[in-house]
Amino acid sequence: MNKVGSMYRAVLTADKKDGPLPLLLAMLTFVTGLVDAFSYLLLGRVFVANITGSLMFLGFALGGAPGFFWKSYVLALIPFLLAAASGGLLIKAFGRHRGRHLLSSLLLQDAVVCLALIVALTMPLDRPYATEVLTVLLAVAFGLQNSTVRALRVPDMTTTVLTLTMTGIASDWSSTGSGRAQLGRRSASIVSMFAGAIIGAVIIRYTHYQLVLIIAVVVISLCAILAIRLRNSTAPWTRRRPA
Repeated sequence: MNKVGSMYRAVLTADKKDGPLPLLLAMLTFVTGLVDAFSYLLLGRVFVANITGSLMFLGFALGGAPGFFWKSYVLALIPFLLAAASGGLLIKAFGRHRGRHLLSSLLLQDAVVCLALIVALTMPLDRPYATEVLTVLLAVAFGLQNSTVRALRVPDMTTTVLTLTMTGIASDWSSTGSGRAQLGRRSASIVSMFAGAIIGAVIIRYTHYQLVLIIAVVVISLCAILAIRLRNSTAPWTRRRPA
């Protein structure tokens, strides 16, 4: 067990090309599972982070499938895309230093999720526009996160879409060319999102649903605190990776 723990610490924090970024992105992947459980189970079958799901659901709604409502998915898709586009401003300002870029994104994301938490604490979900406001705010938070993670270019750490990650594990299972870091990162991403989804569902079923957003704020804040240490680093991993 100690050997497994040592392996994960090594592949998540000691990589020369990415430094501690994989660890922070694994934490954000956990938040993705947590918040998508919240959005899907409480806000009307909508994903605010795994936005591909909402695009598919929009297609179902427009095709007349019962139980799917186009407005929910539009309210997720458009803010998500606008936030992702605004993330380009962060890339221009901080993109050459990946530590500063991530820190600036985390601070903004945390502020938006905090605002969503305030809404969840003050507006019951059965009140008019409560679910719509939460959908918009959370979609903005994860549009920003996705834009940032894409620019950071940490292999196998997308924080949202895990299809290629799982495919990589399956297809490389018998290959000797698949390194320890690849397996460690891929499995860490899967475990993080899966754990977030389970915890989110359990909280929603057995306790106060606002606790999901409280945990999300705490984890994002912790990531930001850890990222503060990175903002002045001159290590090689801080330089923007080529496309």
